[in-house]
Amino acid sequence: MSNRPIYLDSHATTPVDERVLAAMLPYFTEKFGNPASINHVYGWEAEAAVRQTREILAAAINATPEEIVFTSGATEANNLAIKGVAEAYFKKGQHIITVATEHKAVLDPCEYLKTLGFGITILPVQQDGIIDLIELEKALRSETILVSVMAANNEIGVLQPLAEIGEMCRNRNIIFHTDAAQAIGKIPLDVQAMNIDLMSLTAHKVYGAKGIGALYVRRRNPRVQLAPQLHGGGHERGMRSGTLYTPQIVGFGKAVEIALAERATENLRLTQLRERLWLQLSQLAGIHLNGHPTQRLAGNLNISVAGVDGAALSLGLQPVMAVSSGSACSSAVTAPSHVLTALGNSEQLAYASVRFGIGRFNTTEEIDLVAKHAIATIQSLRKQKTLV
Repeated sequence: MSNRPIYLDSHATTPVDERVLAAMLPYFTEKFGNPASINHVYGWEAEAAVRQTREILAAAINATPEEIVFTSGATEANNLAIKGVAEAYFKKGQHIITVATEHKAVLDPCEYLKTLGFGITILPVQQDGIIDLIELEKALRSETILVSVMAANNEIGVLQPLAEIGEMCRNRNIIFHTDAAQAIGKIPLDVQAMNIDLMSLTAHKVYGAKGIGALYVRRRNPRVQLAPQLHGGGHERGMRSGTLYTPQIVGFGKAVEIALAERATENLRLTQLRERLWLQLSQLAGIHLNGHPTQRLAGNLNISVAGVDGAALSLGLQPVMAVSSGSACSSAVTAPSHVLTALGNSEQLAYASVRFGIGRFNTTEEIDLVAKHAIATIQSLRKQKTLV
């Protein structure tokens, strides 16, 4: 039996599924060609594999393969979408709207654009983490060129109303971008029905490899223009230069293929595990659920614990479980989670928060063990506090 803690941080990353790894391995050694090498069989077989993944990703979101641009991950995809639109459309307008609970990979590019003179509106969220569509409508201006709202939040798992936002943007000829890094393979995504113009994706949240992502870029009705952020070869229709990572791309396609095939049964299983964990934890007083109770990712449970020190709580949980107290991408930052404070939590509650990211390989027995240890840890910390 492993002495390693139970892994419950699947929003930070996921292990590569063995079926995904098996699909990738030949492209490291046997089929190692460059997909841009069009004069021999090594390049042809690599290009065919890349094309197959484009088709899988496109089908997953109701796009066309030509609209899939490969990147190094969702962070690069977000930067390409936001800065690419800003540069391509700045003559039309210099106003961008986003949301306070977005990932830093969206908020930081927006802050950068602010230093260049762009107007950035950061919308608040309601207490359940969902944006107020009326407030969004009020924020739209004639010079607004882009609205960026994530599909599923990486910390609290909340799902935003993409179709309603997309319709609002389409009616005003405003480009709509969504960071769907946490959503691909987990919830239905349809760029046509939802009027999405740009969508950022990544593989490592869905049991694929790290270092590979994609950006969907609408080609028609309307055709979206992007200024490239990487130059040097004109790859990916001129939008993203660089030799394509064929093994990771193959794995990305396989990972999404598996996730889609198993989505219905897996979401049911994850929801049952999440509710089992919440039922046990919520027996304690002072346990607060962060985010909408049902409009969230199936495997996400984010709680704040009143009456305990956040650092002590994290330390107490560590021997048994690997969980996150905030966004993994900014975990070195000691400030309280910007997502949790945006919900109206105090700094104390934001610090004393735990994100349980339940994944494909977690079991009922693990959930019960985690609940038992978490409850004992919280009770012990509260007792120590009263004795001080």
